[in-house]
Amino acid sequence: MTEPLIALKHLQKRFGKQTVLADVSLTVAGGEILGLIGPSGAGKSTVIKTALGMEVADGGSAAVLNTQMPNRQLLGRIGYMAQDDALYEALSAEENLRFFGRMKGVAKADMATEIAHVAAVVDLTPDLKKAVSGYSGGMKRRLSLAIALLGDPELLILDEPTVGIDPALRRKIWGELHKLRDAGRGILITTHVMDEAELVDDVALLLGGKVMAYGAPSMLEAQYDVQTIEQVFLKAEGVA
Repeated sequence: MTEPLIALKHLQKRFGKQTVLADVSLTVAGGEILGLIGPSGAGKSTVIKTALGMEVADGGSAAVLNTQMPNRQLLGRIGYMAQDDALYEALSAEENLRFFGRMKGVAKADMATEIAHVAAVVDLTPDLKKAVSGYSGGMKRRLSLAIALLGDPELLILDEPTVGIDPALRRKIWGELHKLRDAGRGILITTHVMDEAELVDDVALLLGGKVMAYGAPSMLEAQYDVQTIEQVFLKAEGVA
């Protein structure tokens, strides 16, 4: 059996006296999109940061690409998009992509083709020469996603990637994510857009620092006797 690309087991994380993650276990396999959903403050970003070794777990274990985290050598094999954009605003979008492409080990001979592809996916081709300081918030999110896609990573970890992106482009981005999934890539994505949770292979619903529901969207909808993942979410929260 192939090892999962992400394996989190009984992950715990506290900040002072506050327990943010009480007991989180989940896996992401190659050829799978796992959607991590939950209300603001539920700990979705903390799950990602702890999985990547950016935060040190207080309990449990996090293995990524069959390696216990943290491990800096793995980062070139992972496409990571944070919730906050980390861009060089004085540079153009193209210069940002070239810089991060070199950091991720993209070959010089492939750089122009890679940049053209990821820019087209996020609809930034006409704006590549513009300084990022003049970009809107939505354009910066799109550039951050393009950077994550550089280098054909084995694993994508995307924290709220479609915030501030219009519905038509969001559909295009999800089409690209499905292509990557079908090519065997593993994708962990956090979102608060409930209709996006219908587009993943499995959903993990995070509430109170625990995974309260986990499975294929259709399975969870049947289990909770509802029509949508949003209604699953509300039932699990005790609202409906």
